[in-house]
Amino acid sequence: MRVRVSQSHWQAQGLLSAKDVWLETHDGIRIHAWSVAGGDTDLVTLYLHGNGGNITHRCWQLHEIAAAGSSILALDYRGYGRSAGAPTERGLYRDAEAAYGYLLKAGYDPTQVVLHGESMGTAVAVDLGSRRSCAALVLEAPFTSAQDLARIASPVIGPLIVRGFNSRAKIGRIRSPLLIIHGDRDRIIPLRFGRALFTAAPEPKSLWIVPAAGHNDLINAAGMDYRSRLISFYKSLPSKEARTGRIRKPV
Repeated sequence: MRVRVSQSHWQAQGLLSAKDVWLETHDGIRIHAWSVAGGDTDLVTLYLHGNGGNITHRCWQLHEIAAAGSSILALDYRGYGRSAGAPTERGLYRDAEAAYGYLLKAGYDPTQVVLHGESMGTAVAVDLGSRRSCAALVLEAPFTSAQDLARIASPVIGPLIVRGFNSRAKIGRIRSPLLIIHGDRDRIIPLRFGRALFTAAPEPKSLWIVPAAGHNDLINAAGMDYRSRLISFYKSLPSKEARTGRIRKPV
């Protein structure tokens, strides 16, 4: 469910020192994003949130990603937050493509771009990563496909009427390091979906199962380990010298 929140929620922008970024998609939709500086880093994370809420609801995640060592471009899909339009699967893919193109125009090399998806956003990240080069993928609470998820609610009818967001069919085309994060008490997207996608993904890959974490409290359950895991993952990526030979400024 997309959420357009009151103006008071947007005060989170000041806490992050986030700058407004406006993008136009290939099909002419104006979408909104936040740019967050991550300090002395050459990495930038394209953050793709889940179905509920918008970027104002991811303040803590964005704070921790920046603290771990990455600048951020956090996208609100069409129909979410201040972005125009109405969401569709194809539209969400176009929104991510526009954000990726913005980062390249800002001076980032593809090997500096980390795609970080959460829940529904993992399918958007996998789609983009299967078509475009990137430094790495981080997937929080991913699923294999919308059809597989539909089997939970309606084992017979669900798979017949719900299609799309098929990450299982695309994950084999990923050639970048992959980190999957999943809570072991997630009842919305059970852990078995994250495990299945992990099994289908090529190396290099790693899976972090967060104890006692559900779907909407993963970062709280992880605590400081969330930042620590991201720091370790970022450090495991090829050095900036190997990628570009110099540090680029954040967007």
